[in-house]
Order: sequence, then C-alpha cells, then structure tokens
Amino acid sequence: MTALIFLDLLLHTPMYFLLSQLSLMDLLYISSTVPKMASNFLSGQKSISFLGCGVQSFFFLTMVTSEGLILASMVYDHFVTICHLLHYPICMSKMTCVKKTLGSWTLGSINSVSHTVYALHLPYCRSRAVNHIFCDVPAMVSLACVDTWVYEYMVFVRTSLFLLVPFIGITASYGQVLFAVFQMNSKDGRRKAFTTCSTHLTVVTLYYAPFV
Repeated sequence: MTALIFLDLLLHTPMYFLLSQLSLMDLLYISSTVPKMASNFLSGQKSISFLGCGVQSFFFLTMVTSEGLILASMVYDHFVTICHLLHYPICMSKMTCVKKTLGSWTLGSINSVSHTVYALHLPYCRSRAVNHIFCDVPAMVSLACVDTWVYEYMVFVRTSLFLLVPFIGITASYGQVLFAVFQMNSKDGRRKAFTTCSTHLTVVTLYYAPFV
C-alpha cells in the first residue's frame, strides 16, 4: 500500500500520505517482533542478544506511540474535510502533513529511547528468561533486582497520556463530524461521509481497545 501510494500521483493527497505512514508503521511494527519470534520458534533456541533486545524494544515502542498520533492526525484530516472544507488547503497543506508526520515519529522515538535506555541499564541479577514473545519493557523490568515501582508508575502515567490525549482529540473531532454529517441535506453526501469515517473508526477501535 505504501508503494502504491508513492507511485500513483493521483494518491498524493494528505489523506493518502497519512495512510501510507500508517501502513509503514504497521509494517515496521510487525517486523520488529515477528521475524525473531518465528526464527526462535522454528530453531528451538528461543534466545536474543542484549543489543538485539534493546533494538527490538526501541522499534516496537516507537511504532506503538507514533501510530496513535498518526491516527489522530487522520481524524483531523476527516474533521477538516467535512466541517471546514474551505480551509482544507491551509489546514492540511503538504508542509502541515510533513510536520504532523515528523512530530509523530519524533515523539514516538523520544518516548521509546527513554524507556529502552532505562530498561537496558537496570541490574539483572535474576533469571534472564523474558516471559514474553519479544523484549517488552514490562517483561524486562520484572527481572530486575531493584525496586522499580517508581518507573512502573511513570510508565503507566506516560502511556495513559500518549493514549488519552489523542483519544480525546479523536472523540471530540468525530463528535463534530457526526453532528455535521447529520445536518447534511444530501443522502449521498451522508453515506459517503459515514463510509469514510466508519472505516477509520474501525481502525481506531482496533488500536485502542487492546491498550485500554
């Protein structure tokens, strides 16, 4: 999907640009965990290097955080399209899309670096067997031989912020979108708007429900 959007000039619009970024994040999201998991399963070794564990954790956390922010940007695109169509060229210009995308990747990377660095610098004096299919930070922290309750509390607070803030923005935007759609006189316009929004709303639900 990312390649098709890049190659087709007709798809060089803000909505499809954000969709290509979402597809790229999903690809990297899966690639950070599944290949190693499958390799360990087929070989029977079930091991990973310390550096590999850090790299895996970094990319996984980056994609998780960035994807939530990109989903919020896509909702904003729908909101401007339906509620403020005349302002769309300004609100969703190419530069604005690039800034939103770079902001999502940057915030995701910063959040990931802080968690990964902390987890890798913990003293591990217990078993080195991570009770998970990949190097997830909570599974690594449980192996540390120091009290990590402060860090675990910070993980909870930071994760809640990265989930709640975009979710509140998504809910508020979709509330105004639905209000505007119900006021449309054209049945075809309402149907097209519902079709566009329902698809994205399904993705949002599938993303947020497991985290909640």
